[in-house]
Amino acid sequence: MPFCMKCLQCVPQRWIIAVMGFFAFFNAYTLRVCLSIAVTQMVVLRNDTNKESLDETCPEFGENPLKNTTITAAVRSGGTFEWSEYTQGIILSSFYWGYVITHIPGGLLAHKVGPKYTLGFGILITAILTVITPTAIQWGDAQALIAVRFLMGLCEGVIQPAMSCLLSQWIPPQERSVIGSSVYVGIRFGIVISSVISGLIMDQSSGNWPSIFHLFGAIGIVWFVFWMFLAYNSPREHPFITEKEKSYLNVHMSSHTHENPAPFPWKRALTSRPFLALIVMQSGQDWCSYTIMSDLPKYMHSVLKLPVYLNGYASSMHQIGSWLFCMLMSWLSDWLVAKDRATITTVRKMNTAISSLGPGCLLVAAMYAGCNVAAAITLITIGLTLTGSAVPGIKVNVLDLSPNYAGTLMGISNGIGAVTGVLAPYTVGVLATNQTLSEWRLIFWIVAGVSLATTLNFLFNASGEVQDWNDPTVRKNKKTKKADAEEDVNLLTIKKNNEPK
Repeated sequence: MPFCMKCLQCVPQRWIIAVMGFFAFFNAYTLRVCLSIAVTQMVVLRNDTNKESLDETCPEFGENPLKNTTITAAVRSGGTFEWSEYTQGIILSSFYWGYVITHIPGGLLAHKVGPKYTLGFGILITAILTVITPTAIQWGDAQALIAVRFLMGLCEGVIQPAMSCLLSQWIPPQERSVIGSSVYVGIRFGIVISSVISGLIMDQSSGNWPSIFHLFGAIGIVWFVFWMFLAYNSPREHPFITEKEKSYLNVHMSSHTHENPAPFPWKRALTSRPFLALIVMQSGQDWCSYTIMSDLPKYMHSVLKLPVYLNGYASSMHQIGSWLFCMLMSWLSDWLVAKDRATITTVRKMNTAISSLGPGCLLVAAMYAGCNVAAAITLITIGLTLTGSAVPGIKVNVLDLSPNYAGTLMGISNGIGAVTGVLAPYTVGVLATNQTLSEWRLIFWIVAGVSLATTLNFLFNASGEVQDWNDPTVRKNKKTKKADAEEDVNLLTIKKNNEPK
């Protein structure tokens, strides 16, 4: 054990935290997303609508399109469960029912008991629930799956607030874009691995979807063991951090982080224009993200008719692109700030605009590519690659606004944004009942409209500066000055009243 500690001391501990945080998000999203691919093989595919034009339905992958094809008979293929599109929408959104509830409590809990345990046990319980998911489905069908996904959402709702709380104690301002992005790209890798591995497993095992849940659940449980040994709430608690690194972090972070900050300033925060702009922007980007995360595999399967192994690749290719773009924009952002070429506010707005407006336009364009699979996938991939700049945009913005209360701020903004995780899959289930191109065009026009409106609001109102309500000493001084002023007024009044008339 001492030898292992000496080896670990050779690496800056904030980077150990970053690596473990990367795998925390990796596990959180493999556990969340694996159902999106699995459901394409779990459900009996029915096609019982009259579709008389290639504008509405695509041929099977690899077939030549036939003009004036009409499909009038009900066709059943693959799968075990006869769940309607509406039921599937409820299943995919049920995760977010719980996810919304625990965001704010998760942030408060992370500040109270520490982000290490809040985040760690959130993922552990989610992993265990993932392992038992196939058994629950066999026992209680869709209703049991909805219940399990709801519980998973409750557990995962604490993860992002706890991570923000942890990073606010470990990452100095000048390293936030790069290290913060290194942590958050775990989300991208989790989605890629979950989509690709799930597709390959089901293709090679003739649709053995239960093994997907067992595999990713087991990986999450193993991660928890390493997390408990390697992660610590702050440099002050770390048993083998070097004095050099501890001193470095103390010098660069002590001005805005406090070991025991005052209670969260609810009124000041919830009336702060930069924070309100962040909440609105988070909600807009989440609408796009949850639509893609939950339903892009269904679009690939039901509309473009991709086989399951290609579905996994096509649904996840953009994640690799977004990771590369994320790291590029993170490096560029830190460089611009370090060289005084741009303010933190400017780089946050620039990255957020790129990550929102670009995808909105290109997703709509992809829907007008029709059944041209190559063109549609290319446009979707390029558009979603641009979402990578969201990390050095809005994702680290809570650390800018208030390092002391980053966990609670993330809980509020991500929690409100997560409401779209309920609405977006439900909306797809309602609007895309027949899984036609025209239905999906409407869905992505909605995505584009939401992206435009929320981005304009962010550009006008956002900030990358620390807010005055972050510092309890500033608030205390203001209260003291106000009290002193009131006392002076009272003394003058008493003096005036005591003067002889």
